[in-house]
Amino acid sequence: MMNSIKLSLQANYFPSTRRALMRLGAAVVFVVSGHCLSLSAQEVEDQVSEIVSELTEERIEQVMEDLLADIESRISEDSLRIQTDHWLVMAEADVFAELEEEGYLFETVSELDGLGFLLAEVAAPASFDLSATREGIYDVIGGKRADIDLNHLYTAGVPNETKGQFDLVGMAPRELLSTPTDLSDLNLRIGIIDSSIDRTHSTFAGALITTKRFVENNAPPNLHGTAIVSIIVGSDPMALGLAPKAEIFAAEVFDENKEQGEFASTVSLIKALNWLVTSGVSVINISLAGPPNRLLETALNRVRQKGILAVAAAGNGGPMAQPMYPAAYPAVVAVTATDDRGRAFRLANRGEYVDIAAPGVNIRHARAGGGFIASSGTSYAVPFVTVAAARLMQSTSEPTAMLDRLYTSALDIGAPGRDQIYGYGQLRF
Repeated sequence: MMNSIKLSLQANYFPSTRRALMRLGAAVVFVVSGHCLSLSAQEVEDQVSEIVSELTEERIEQVMEDLLADIESRISEDSLRIQTDHWLVMAEADVFAELEEEGYLFETVSELDGLGFLLAEVAAPASFDLSATREGIYDVIGGKRADIDLNHLYTAGVPNETKGQFDLVGMAPRELLSTPTDLSDLNLRIGIIDSSIDRTHSTFAGALITTKRFVENNAPPNLHGTAIVSIIVGSDPMALGLAPKAEIFAAEVFDENKEQGEFASTVSLIKALNWLVTSGVSVINISLAGPPNRLLETALNRVRQKGILAVAAAGNGGPMAQPMYPAAYPAVVAVTATDDRGRAFRLANRGEYVDIAAPGVNIRHARAGGGFIASSGTSYAVPFVTVAAARLMQSTSEPTAMLDRLYTSALDIGAPGRDQIYGYGQLRF
Protein backbone atom coordinates (compact mmCIF):
# COMPACT_ATOMS: atom_id res chain seq x y z
CA MET A 1 0.00 0.00 0.00
CA MET A 2 1.38 3.39 -1.00
CA ASN A 3 1.48 6.38 1.40
CA SER A 4 2.21 9.92 0.16
CA ILE A 5 3.31 13.10 1.96
CA LYS A 6 0.61 15.78 1.95
CA LEU A 7 1.95 19.33 1.85
CA SER A 8 -0.20 22.13 3.22
CA LEU A 9 -0.05 25.13 0.90
CA GLN A 10 -0.62 28.39 2.77
CA ALA A 11 -2.45 31.21 1.03
CA ASN A 12 0.46 33.59 1.53
CA TYR A 13 3.00 31.48 -0.39
CA PHE A 14 4.20 32.86 -3.69
CA PRO A 15 2.49 31.18 -6.71
CA SER A 16 5.73 29.64 -7.90
CA THR A 17 6.39 28.40 -4.38
CA ARG A 18 3.10 26.53 -4.44
CA ARG A 19 3.99 24.94 -7.79
CA ALA A 20 7.42 23.93 -6.53
CA LEU A 21 6.02 22.35 -3.39
CA MET A 22 3.43 20.43 -5.40
CA ARG A 23 6.22 19.07 -7.59
CA LEU A 24 8.16 18.10 -4.48
CA GLY A 25 5.12 16.28 -3.06
CA ALA A 26 4.56 14.43 -6.32
CA ALA A 27 8.19 13.42 -6.64
CA VAL A 28 8.76 12.03 -3.16
CA VAL A 29 6.90 8.74 -2.89
CA PHE A 30 7.71 6.26 -0.19
CA VAL A 31 7.19 2.53 -0.31
CA VAL A 32 5.75 0.69 2.64
CA SER A 33 5.85 -3.06 3.38
CA GLY A 34 8.81 -3.93 1.15
CA HIS A 35 7.81 -2.07 -2.06
CA CYS A 36 10.54 -0.27 -4.01
CA LEU A 37 11.03 3.53 -4.45
CA SER A 38 9.36 5.01 -7.54
CA LEU A 39 12.43 7.27 -8.05
CA SER A 40 16.07 6.65 -7.34
CA ALA A 41 17.66 8.51 -4.45
CA GLN A 42 19.79 10.52 -6.89
CA GLU A 43 16.74 11.58 -8.94
CA VAL A 44 14.91 12.72 -5.82
CA GLU A 45 17.98 14.64 -4.65
CA ASP A 46 18.34 16.34 -8.03
CA GLN A 47 14.69 17.43 -8.08
CA VAL A 48 14.83 18.67 -4.49
CA SER A 49 18.00 20.67 -5.25
CA GLU A 50 16.34 22.25 -8.28
CA ILE A 51 13.23 23.18 -6.30
CA VAL A 52 15.23 24.59 -3.38
CA SER A 53 17.28 26.64 -5.83
CA GLU A 54 14.11 28.11 -7.35
CA LEU A 55 12.73 28.93 -3.92
CA THR A 56 16.01 30.55 -2.82
CA GLU A 57 16.22 32.73 -5.94
CA GLU A 58 12.62 33.81 -5.54
CA ARG A 59 13.11 34.64 -1.88
CA ILE A 60 16.21 36.70 -2.70
CA GLU A 61 14.35 38.58 -5.43
CA GLN A 62 11.47 39.34 -3.09
CA VAL A 63 13.79 40.46 -0.29
CA MET A 64 15.64 42.75 -2.72
CA GLU A 65 12.36 44.22 -3.95
CA ASP A 66 11.26 44.87 -0.36
CA LEU A 67 14.65 46.38 0.49
CA LEU A 68 14.62 48.71 -2.51
CA ALA A 69 11.07 49.78 -1.72
CA ASP A 70 12.12 50.53 1.86
CA ILE A 71 15.17 52.51 0.69
CA GLU A 72 13.05 54.53 -1.74
CA SER A 73 10.57 55.24 1.04
CA ARG A 74 13.36 56.36 3.36
CA ILE A 75 14.89 58.57 0.67
CA SER A 76 11.50 60.18 0.11
CA GLU A 77 11.07 60.67 3.86
CA ASP A 78 14.61 61.97 4.38
CA SER A 79 14.29 64.44 1.50
CA LEU A 80 11.66 66.20 3.57
CA ARG A 81 14.19 66.54 6.39
CA ILE A 82 16.85 68.34 4.36
CA GLN A 83 16.85 71.63 2.50
CA THR A 84 19.04 70.31 -0.30
CA ASP A 85 19.45 73.76 -1.84
CA HIS A 86 20.65 75.34 1.39
CA TRP A 87 23.99 74.59 3.05
CA LEU A 88 25.69 76.10 6.07
CA VAL A 89 29.14 77.04 7.34
CA MET A 90 29.85 77.76 11.01
CA ALA A 91 33.20 78.77 12.48
CA GLU A 92 34.90 81.39 14.59
CA ALA A 93 35.47 84.85 13.10
CA ASP A 94 39.18 84.34 12.29
CA VAL A 95 38.32 81.35 10.09
CA PHE A 96 35.92 83.43 8.02
CA ALA A 97 38.63 86.07 7.65
CA GLU A 98 40.99 83.43 6.23
CA LEU A 99 38.31 82.14 3.87
CA GLU A 100 37.59 85.66 2.63
CA GLU A 101 41.27 86.15 1.80
CA GLU A 102 41.10 82.99 -0.31
CA GLY A 103 38.05 84.18 -2.21
CA TYR A 104 35.27 82.48 -0.25
CA LEU A 105 32.55 85.12 0.09
CA PHE A 106 29.26 84.49 1.88
CA GLU A 107 26.22 86.65 1.27
CA THR A 108 24.33 85.87 4.50
CA VAL A 109 26.38 85.72 7.70
CA SER A 110 24.92 85.87 11.23
CA GLU A 111 26.91 86.60 14.36
CA LEU A 112 26.32 84.12 17.17
CA ASP A 113 27.71 86.17 20.03
CA GLY A 114 26.56 83.75 22.72
CA LEU A 115 28.21 80.74 21.10
CA GLY A 116 31.21 82.62 19.73
CA PHE A 117 30.69 81.66 16.08
CA LEU A 118 29.65 83.13 12.76
CA LEU A 119 27.00 81.27 10.74
CA ALA A 120 26.89 81.53 6.95
CA GLU A 121 23.91 80.40 4.89
CA VAL A 122 24.53 79.54 1.24
CA ALA A 123 21.99 78.86 -1.49
CA ALA A 124 23.11 76.22 -4.00
CA PRO A 125 21.51 73.85 -6.52
CA ALA A 126 20.46 70.40 -5.33
CA SER A 127 23.29 68.89 -7.41
CA PHE A 128 25.87 70.85 -5.40
CA ASP A 129 28.77 68.67 -4.15
CA LEU A 130 28.92 69.47 -0.44
CA SER A 131 31.75 67.01 0.30
CA ALA A 132 34.06 68.60 -2.27
CA THR A 133 33.38 72.08 -0.92
CA ARG A 134 33.95 70.90 2.64
CA GLU A 135 37.33 69.42 1.73
CA GLY A 136 38.23 72.57 -0.20
CA ILE A 137 37.53 74.77 2.81
CA TYR A 138 39.44 72.41 5.09
CA ASP A 139 42.44 72.67 2.77
CA VAL A 140 42.32 76.47 2.97
CA ILE A 141 42.08 76.75 6.75
CA GLY A 142 44.44 73.87 7.48
CA GLY A 143 42.14 71.57 9.41
CA LYS A 144 38.59 71.07 10.56
CA ARG A 145 38.17 74.49 12.14
CA ALA A 146 34.81 75.00 10.45
CA ASP A 147 31.63 72.95 10.34
CA ILE A 148 29.91 72.53 6.98
CA ASP A 149 26.64 70.71 6.48
CA LEU A 150 23.16 70.90 5.00
CA ASN A 151 20.24 72.63 6.66
CA HIS A 152 18.55 69.58 8.19
CA LEU A 153 14.98 69.68 9.46
CA TYR A 154 13.58 68.44 12.78
CA THR A 155 10.11 67.47 13.94
CA ALA A 156 8.14 67.14 17.16
CA GLY A 157 5.09 65.12 18.08
CA VAL A 158 1.77 66.94 17.85
CA PRO A 159 -1.12 66.24 20.27
CA ASN A 160 -3.66 64.13 18.41
CA GLU A 161 -6.54 64.24 20.85
CA THR A 162 -9.06 67.00 21.39
CA LYS A 163 -10.87 67.04 24.70
CA GLY A 164 -12.84 69.82 26.31
CA GLN A 165 -11.79 71.40 29.56
CA PHE A 166 -14.53 69.60 31.48
CA ASP A 167 -13.84 66.23 29.89
CA LEU A 168 -10.46 65.71 31.51
CA VAL A 169 -8.27 62.88 30.33
CA GLY A 170 -4.81 61.71 31.24
CA MET A 171 -2.88 62.46 34.38
CA ALA A 172 -1.62 65.83 35.58
CA PRO A 173 2.19 66.17 35.72
CA ARG A 174 2.32 66.20 39.52
CA GLU A 175 0.25 63.02 39.75
CA LEU A 176 2.95 60.99 38.01
CA LEU A 177 5.84 61.30 40.46
CA SER A 178 6.60 62.74 43.85
CA THR A 179 7.91 66.29 43.74
CA PRO A 180 9.90 68.07 46.47
CA THR A 181 8.01 70.66 48.52
CA ASP A 182 10.34 73.49 47.48
CA LEU A 183 9.67 73.05 43.77
CA SER A 184 6.59 75.29 43.71
CA ASP A 185 8.58 78.26 45.00
CA LEU A 186 11.87 77.94 43.12
CA ASN A 187 12.75 80.66 40.62
CA LEU A 188 14.34 78.47 37.98
CA ARG A 189 15.53 79.88 34.63
CA ILE A 190 14.67 77.38 31.92
CA GLY A 191 15.13 77.58 28.17
CA ILE A 192 12.67 75.97 25.75
CA ILE A 193 13.24 75.27 22.04
CA ASP A 194 9.91 74.36 20.51
CA SER A 195 6.93 75.74 18.60
CA SER A 196 5.13 78.94 19.52
CA ILE A 197 3.00 79.15 22.67
CA ASP A 198 -0.61 80.14 23.14
CA ARG A 199 0.08 82.83 25.72
CA THR A 200 -3.66 83.56 26.03
CA HIS A 201 -4.36 80.19 27.65
CA SER A 202 -5.66 80.62 31.20
CA THR A 203 -3.04 78.25 32.62
CA PHE A 204 -0.34 80.80 31.77
CA ALA A 205 -1.95 83.63 33.73
CA GLY A 206 0.86 85.19 35.74
CA ALA A 207 3.53 82.95 34.20
CA LEU A 208 6.96 84.45 33.51
CA ILE A 209 7.47 83.68 29.82
CA THR A 210 9.78 85.50 27.42
CA THR A 211 9.59 84.44 23.77
CA LYS A 212 11.64 85.04 20.66
CA ARG A 213 10.71 83.85 17.18
CA PHE A 214 13.28 82.37 14.79
CA VAL A 215 11.03 81.73 11.79
CA GLU A 216 9.51 84.13 9.27
CA ASN A 217 5.92 83.17 9.90
CA ASN A 218 3.33 85.48 11.42
CA ALA A 219 1.18 82.55 12.54
CA PRO A 220 3.53 79.65 13.34
CA PRO A 221 2.22 76.39 14.88
CA ASN A 222 1.67 76.51 18.63
CA LEU A 223 0.28 73.13 19.73
CA HIS A 224 3.47 71.43 20.86
CA GLY A 225 5.09 74.41 22.54
CA THR A 226 1.92 75.16 24.49
CA ALA A 227 1.87 71.58 25.76
CA ILE A 228 5.53 71.46 26.83
CA VAL A 229 5.55 74.84 28.58
CA SER A 230 2.32 74.04 30.45
CA ILE A 231 3.89 70.89 31.91
CA ILE A 232 6.48 73.17 33.51
CA VAL A 233 4.66 76.38 34.47
CA GLY A 234 0.94 75.67 34.07
CA SER A 235 -0.99 77.20 36.99
CA ASP A 236 -4.38 75.55 36.54
CA PRO A 237 -5.07 73.08 39.41
CA MET A 238 -6.43 70.56 36.88
CA ALA A 239 -2.98 70.30 35.28
CA LEU A 240 -0.61 72.07 37.66
CA GLY A 241 2.88 72.43 36.26
CA LEU A 242 6.00 71.09 37.93
CA ALA A 243 7.54 74.50 38.65
CA PRO A 244 4.87 77.22 38.29
CA LYS A 245 7.22 80.03 39.33
CA ALA A 246 10.00 79.15 36.92
CA GLU A 247 11.02 81.80 34.41
CA ILE A 248 10.73 80.49 30.86
CA PHE A 249 12.72 81.69 27.85
CA ALA A 250 10.98 80.13 24.87
CA ALA A 251 12.60 80.06 21.43
CA GLU A 252 9.96 79.61 18.72
CA VAL A 253 11.67 77.58 15.99
CA PHE A 254 8.88 75.70 14.21
CA ASP A 255 7.53 76.64 10.82
CA GLU A 256 4.83 74.83 8.83
CA ASN A 257 3.87 74.10 5.23
CA LYS A 258 1.63 71.63 3.40
CA GLU A 259 4.44 69.42 2.13
CA GLN A 260 6.55 69.06 5.27
CA GLY A 261 4.08 69.78 8.05
CA GLU A 262 5.64 71.28 11.18
CA PHE A 263 9.43 71.46 11.16
CA ALA A 264 12.40 73.30 12.63
CA SER A 265 15.56 73.96 10.62
CA THR A 266 19.16 73.65 11.76
CA VAL A 267 19.51 77.42 11.34
CA SER A 268 16.61 78.16 13.67
CA LEU A 269 17.90 75.69 16.27
CA ILE A 270 21.41 77.14 16.32
CA LYS A 271 20.15 80.71 16.54
CA ALA A 272 17.82 79.65 19.35
CA LEU A 273 20.70 78.06 21.27
CA ASN A 274 22.71 81.24 20.83
CA TRP A 275 19.89 83.38 22.26
CA LEU A 276 19.32 81.07 25.21
CA VAL A 277 23.02 81.12 26.12
CA THR A 278 22.79 84.91 26.40
CA SER A 279 19.57 84.66 28.45
CA GLY A 280 21.23 83.08 31.46
CA VAL A 281 19.27 79.81 31.54
CA SER A 282 20.71 76.77 33.32
CA VAL A 283 18.92 74.06 31.33
CA ILE A 284 17.49 73.94 27.79
CA ASN A 285 14.47 71.74 27.01
CA ILE A 286 14.56 70.39 23.42
CA SER A 287 11.45 68.29 22.73
CA LEU A 288 12.19 67.52 19.08
CA ALA A 289 14.24 65.06 17.06
CA GLY A 290 15.77 64.49 13.64
CA PRO A 291 18.98 63.60 11.76
CA PRO A 292 22.56 64.33 12.83
CA ASN A 293 24.10 67.65 11.82
CA ARG A 294 27.71 68.79 12.27
CA LEU A 295 26.87 72.39 13.10
CA LEU A 296 24.22 71.48 15.64
CA GLU A 297 26.59 69.09 17.40
CA THR A 298 29.30 71.76 17.64
CA ALA A 299 26.80 74.33 18.92
CA LEU A 300 25.59 71.94 21.63
CA ASN A 301 29.16 71.16 22.65
CA ARG A 302 29.74 74.89 23.10
CA VAL A 303 26.53 75.18 25.14
CA ARG A 304 27.80 72.45 27.47
CA GLN A 305 31.22 74.12 27.74
CA LYS A 306 29.43 77.22 29.00
CA GLY A 307 27.90 75.23 31.85
CA ILE A 308 24.40 74.91 30.38
CA LEU A 309 22.70 71.52 30.13
CA ALA A 310 20.66 70.51 27.08
CA VAL A 311 17.93 67.87 27.55
CA ALA A 312 16.25 66.30 24.52
CA ALA A 313 13.69 63.68 23.49
CA ALA A 314 15.09 60.24 22.60
CA GLY A 315 12.57 59.92 19.76
CA ASN A 316 9.35 58.07 18.95
CA GLY A 317 10.56 55.84 16.11
CA GLY A 318 10.07 52.54 17.94
CA PRO A 319 12.44 50.01 19.55
CA MET A 320 14.28 49.25 16.28
CA ALA A 321 14.72 52.86 15.12
CA GLN A 322 18.08 54.52 14.58
CA PRO A 323 19.32 57.07 17.15
CA MET A 324 17.69 60.48 16.94
CA TYR A 325 19.39 63.83 17.32
CA PRO A 326 20.19 66.02 19.13
CA ALA A 327 19.43 63.54 21.96
CA ALA A 328 22.09 61.08 20.75
CA TYR A 329 24.93 63.59 21.05
CA PRO A 330 27.19 63.04 24.11
CA ALA A 331 26.69 66.64 25.28
CA VAL A 332 22.90 66.15 25.51
CA VAL A 333 20.77 64.23 28.02
CA ALA A 334 18.53 61.77 26.13
CA VAL A 335 15.13 61.21 27.75
CA THR A 336 12.78 58.31 27.10
CA ALA A 337 9.17 57.97 28.25
CA THR A 338 7.37 55.64 30.67
CA ASP A 339 3.76 55.24 31.74
CA ASP A 340 2.33 55.60 35.24
CA ARG A 341 3.40 52.02 36.03
CA GLY A 342 6.99 52.56 34.95
CA ARG A 343 6.67 50.65 31.68
CA ALA A 344 8.48 51.88 28.58
CA PHE A 345 6.47 53.85 26.02
CA ARG A 346 5.86 51.42 23.16
CA LEU A 347 7.09 53.82 20.43
CA ALA A 348 10.15 55.12 22.27
CA ASN A 349 13.56 54.76 20.65
CA ARG A 350 16.05 52.50 22.36
CA GLY A 351 19.82 52.50 22.33
CA GLU A 352 23.02 53.14 24.20
CA TYR A 353 22.44 56.88 23.99
CA VAL A 354 19.32 56.79 26.21
CA ASP A 355 20.22 58.37 29.56
CA ILE A 356 17.12 58.46 31.74
CA ALA A 357 13.38 57.76 31.76
CA ALA A 358 10.54 59.99 32.93
CA PRO A 359 6.73 60.06 32.71
CA GLY A 360 5.65 60.61 29.11
CA VAL A 361 2.50 58.56 28.55
CA ASN A 362 -1.01 60.01 28.82
CA ILE A 363 0.26 63.35 30.13
CA ARG A 364 -2.40 66.00 30.67
CA HIS A 365 -1.40 69.41 29.36
CA ALA A 366 -2.80 72.65 28.03
CA ARG A 367 -4.23 72.71 24.53
CA ALA A 368 -3.64 75.71 22.30
CA GLY A 369 -6.98 77.47 22.01
CA GLY A 370 -8.15 76.49 25.48
CA GLY A 371 -8.83 73.44 27.59
CA PHE A 372 -6.67 70.40 28.20
CA ILE A 373 -5.81 67.18 26.39
CA ALA A 374 -3.52 64.22 27.03
CA SER A 375 -0.60 63.13 24.85
CA SER A 376 2.14 60.52 24.86
CA GLY A 377 5.71 60.55 23.63
CA THR A 378 9.29 61.18 24.65
CA SER A 379 8.71 64.91 24.06
CA TYR A 380 6.42 65.05 27.07
CA ALA A 381 8.95 63.28 29.30
CA VAL A 382 11.67 65.87 28.69
CA PRO A 383 10.14 68.65 30.87
CA PHE A 384 10.28 66.38 33.94
CA VAL A 385 14.03 65.89 33.55
CA THR A 386 14.52 69.54 32.62
CA VAL A 387 12.91 70.73 35.85
CA ALA A 388 14.76 68.17 38.00
CA ALA A 389 18.07 69.19 36.43
CA ALA A 390 17.38 72.92 36.83
CA ARG A 391 16.60 72.37 40.50
CA LEU A 392 19.85 70.46 41.07
CA MET A 393 21.82 73.07 39.13
CA GLN A 394 20.97 75.61 41.81
CA SER A 395 23.15 73.72 44.27
CA THR A 396 25.50 71.94 41.84
CA SER A 397 26.22 74.38 39.03
CA GLU A 398 28.64 72.14 37.11
CA PRO A 399 26.59 69.97 34.68
CA THR A 400 28.70 66.80 34.97
CA ALA A 401 28.56 66.77 38.78
CA MET A 402 24.84 67.53 38.68
CA LEU A 403 24.21 64.64 36.28
CA ASP A 404 26.03 62.26 38.60
CA ARG A 405 23.51 63.17 41.29
CA LEU A 406 20.58 62.91 38.89
CA TYR A 407 21.55 59.48 37.56
CA THR A 408 22.53 58.09 40.95
CA SER A 409 19.12 58.99 42.36
CA ALA A 410 17.23 57.35 39.46
CA LEU A 411 15.26 54.17 40.15
CA ASP A 412 16.82 51.26 38.27
CA ILE A 413 13.77 49.65 36.63
CA GLY A 414 15.35 47.78 33.72
CA ALA A 415 18.31 45.45 33.52
CA PRO A 416 20.78 46.06 36.37
CA GLY A 417 22.76 49.21 35.72
CA ARG A 418 22.37 51.38 32.67
CA ASP A 419 20.40 49.78 29.82
CA GLN A 420 19.18 50.67 26.34
CA ILE A 421 15.53 51.01 27.32
CA TYR A 422 15.56 53.14 30.49
CA GLY A 423 19.13 54.44 30.60
CA TYR A 424 20.10 54.87 34.25
CA GLY A 425 16.49 54.37 35.29
CA GLN A 426 13.33 56.26 36.20
CA LEU A 427 13.69 59.88 37.24
CA ARG A 428 13.33 60.70 40.93
CA PHE A 429 13.52 64.24 42.31
